[in-house]
Amino acid sequence: MSSSLRLEKITADNVEAACRLKVRPDQDGLVKPVAWSLAQAYATPDTAWPRLILDGEQLVGFVMAFFDVRFYPDDPNDNRLRSGLWRLNIAADQQGRGYGRFAVEAVCEEIRRRGQTRATVSWVPGEHGPEQFYFKLGFRLTGETSGDQVVGELELGEA
Repeated sequence: MSSSLRLEKITADNVEAACRLKVRPDQDGLVKPVAWSLAQAYATPDTAWPRLILDGEQLVGFVMAFFDVRFYPDDPNDNRLRSGLWRLNIAADQQGRGYGRFAVEAVCEEIRRRGQTRATVSWVPGEHGPEQFYFKLGFRLTGETSGDQVVGELELGEA
């Protein structure tokens, strides 16, 4: 993994490249395309934190985080505010090189910077899904679900 990794805001200059980013075909039903995520980010600008993952000048992935959101807004008994990963798309030919780990760690650092001590993520379980990836990073299942996805959390420690 390169030392020139960074997250970059989506701009008019890079949005087309972002929308062309594709995951492996066997992952298509497991994560929404970047264009879908950017539409959600546009519709929820106070919640969404979309970023490109760059290695030098090469686009290798996309990550979108959320901060201080009620995960289950329709549940009057659940007032917990959560922060975490909303989307993670690593380009098909760039997977397995540490870019996903970098993105998750960068999001966790941003969560800590904002004063939170826990990161949340949800994913579609399945053969080609990211479950083992998140487990290797320390996420544990909460026993909750969000639609057709399972929910995991990672304790970050003190902010």
